[in-house]
Amino acid sequence: MEIIFGIDELKSVVQRVWQENKQYKVWLFFANMGSGKTTFINALCKYLEIEDVSSSPTFSIINEYKSNVVDTVYHLDLYRLKDAEDAIDAGVEDILYSKNYCFVEWPEKALDLMPNDTLNITIELMNDGKRKIIY
Repeated sequence: MEIIFGIDELKSVVQRVWQENKQYKVWLFFANMGSGKTTFINALCKYLEIEDVSSSPTFSIINEYKSNVVDTVYHLDLYRLKDAEDAIDAGVEDILYSKNYCFVEWPEKALDLMPNDTLNITIELMNDGKRKIIY
């Protein structure tokens, strides 16, 4: 599926992507820096009634949130990791297989650790400032 949207349409796009893909527990977000991964994940967390979302876990690597809709949600940002071994040392593998929802930025840093049954999402920033999401 491919959707092109502006920031004013983000909420409806998040709702659509969630409804079509909530069966997947691990969501992998592929995008260049500044393309909107964190913005999309924060909007998704808000939709899932998570109150304490503030920023990407770039420095902590893993943020854990409580949702009124799906219980526990993990937001992982693997940008600072070198490889899968770093991810294992940080506890990423345990989180990915916890059966909780996991939204992962920069999954390419540890693709070998990712479960087989994942949702792959690509976000591209268009020349006109809109985003294209492919899943």
